[in-house]
Amino acid sequence: MPSDLLFILYFKATVGKCIAPKPGMFGMVGKYKWNAWNDLGNMSQDKAQKQYIQLIDSLAGTEPQSSTHSQSRADNKYQTLLVTNTLGVFSITLNRPAKKNALNIQETYTFMYEELIAALKEASEDKSVVIATLTGAGDYFCSGNYLSNFMNIDPKNIEVMPVKAGYLLERFVSAFIDFPKPLIALINGPAVGGSVTVLGLFDAVYASDRATFRTPFSQLGLTPECCSLYVFLRLMRPAKANEMLLFNKKISAAEAFNRNLVTSVTPDDVFAKETRAKIDAISKLPRESMCYSKVLIRNAEKATLHSVNKEECRVLIGCWQSQEFMNAIMSFFSSKTAKL
Repeated sequence: MPSDLLFILYFKATVGKCIAPKPGMFGMVGKYKWNAWNDLGNMSQDKAQKQYIQLIDSLAGTEPQSSTHSQSRADNKYQTLLVTNTLGVFSITLNRPAKKNALNIQETYTFMYEELIAALKEASEDKSVVIATLTGAGDYFCSGNYLSNFMNIDPKNIEVMPVKAGYLLERFVSAFIDFPKPLIALINGPAVGGSVTVLGLFDAVYASDRATFRTPFSQLGLTPECCSLYVFLRLMRPAKANEMLLFNKKISAAEAFNRNLVTSVTPDDVFAKETRAKIDAISKLPRESMCYSKVLIRNAEKATLHSVNKEECRVLIGCWQSQEFMNAIMSFFSSKTAKL
């Protein structure tokens, strides 16, 4: 399957019939692309759009829909999360291991973002909850945004979807800013994108030594999110924060600890056991004093965090609507196509 097919279908779906002048005889690459676009002939834009989406789905994979999976989702209040409340510990597990727990915002699927917002709201309102934890099922903590979120959309709605996504992201981050109880992240494996930047809003971050942290915003034509433009600069020296937020540097759990992003690092073979012991000990501390202290600590900078969140989302909406972002995403999927 040629890697240029993605581009050709995109142009056919958004522009329609090939109207560009044919390149000269020495522009071999441009001539090849022009011929491929022109060869689609009278294919309708709707058909091109469907084929474009099918290609994206084939590259990104489809969500498993076995009878067991469907039954478990029907029986669970949450469809993309596993949520338990035991002895004051409200545990949230991102439960899309086949997709490396990527954050899903497709309208045909229950939003993982919305479910995380709902789970945090439930934990904050339940008086039996002392602390909340967040981890991932399988080998990954979270691989960030499911990139086909931004590709499987009607090109006619290309201006609308980013605005909706920006509003959703602002609400999502606000749920972490406003959470009134201790919140702990258990990083069981690699973390990417927003699942890294949001860690600055947790009260403690415990990581397995096999965890890694990467924020490839610049590579995708995007800007940082989840208040990281403020929090990362506070946690790390500016040069260290810039390595991650501007230059896409991937760091180990040990490096994350040295940069104050992670509270402690534990060998992977005892990670579950040791973090469970830590959580159990914390859950036995006086509930009200911990909550009062959390609120006092957060109130000192809450207004700043909300202001940063709003501005980050405003800038991201512009990025999502830009040609640079679309080119970066298409380049990403084209590189995957070239490997098939």
